Amino acid sequence: MSAVVIDGKAIAEEVKSDVASKVASLKEKGITPCLAVILVGENPASVSYVTGKRKALEEAGMADRSMVLPESTTEDELLSTIDKLNKDPTVHGILVQLPLPKHIDEEKVTMAILPSKDVDGFHPVNMGNLVIGRKGFIPCTPNGILVLLKKMNVVTDGARAVVIGRSNIVGKPIAILLSRKEYNCTVTLCHTGTKNLKEITTQADILIAAVGRPNTVTADMVKKGACVIDVGVNRIPDSTKKSGFHLCGDVDFENVKEVASFITPVPKGVGPMTIAMLIYNTLEAAENSLS
Repeated sequence: MSAVVIDGKAIAEEVKSDVASKVASLKEKGITPCLAVILVGENPASVSYVTGKRKALEEAGMADRSMVLPESTTEDELLSTIDKLNKDPTVHGILVQLPLPKHIDEEKVTMAILPSKDVDGFHPVNMGNLVIGRKGFIPCTPNGILVLLKKMNVVTDGARAVVIGRSNIVGKPIAILLSRKEYNCTVTLCHTGTKNLKEITTQADILIAAVGRPNTVTADMVKKGACVIDVGVNRIPDSTKKSGFHLCGDVDFENVKEVASFITPVPKGVGPMTIAMLIYNTLEAAENSLS
């Protein structure tokens, strides 16, 4: 029997609808949640992501202070822009779209955003809070994965979770989050140095692939009945498509779905949840500004 395909798009719409109703309530108190997304240059993938984020802001009734800066923008100019937004009480969230041009230090830029406005959850203060279980912004993709697991009633208590990929954006945070008492998973974090990967993944009740390489997870690597979450977004050249490419994840979807109990597709799986959790974090930042 084929796996249940998790409709990330539909679940994201539920989250966004809930956020929109809370935004309306905040507006009655004179607060309009506001996000500033900064894009430097015109990387096609980044432009596409920013367009999706701005659309979600509009749908939620939030204020949009997004800006596109030229590729030639200096590091100092970008840091000065962030400083102004940090000091502006009407801006609740700041997000700098990555990757940045090579002449700009991404770490410096991440550090420059106030932790209270860091709705991406990448600042070391928010990362530290995540590790020790204190309140703070959770990175959007890992948070979106948690919502998907909850909505699909996937049992996490006592489950063996395997995460492939150790990025600061997805792999490390989701491994830490799933090990928290509220989820109670036993977690293994795999990466390029992992030996006998298949031996480890076939023990997973929950398998999360966040590698950025197509077909990293094949059907023979998946335990029967496992929940498989595919975070990868890979552009594959495709002359039959108007865009010249099609998207696929890190998982061999067609074959793995015959083994798994739940699986996320690419697109319309984890991707829409990332944007939904971004506006959720922006709402939270606006609510925090009231206290």
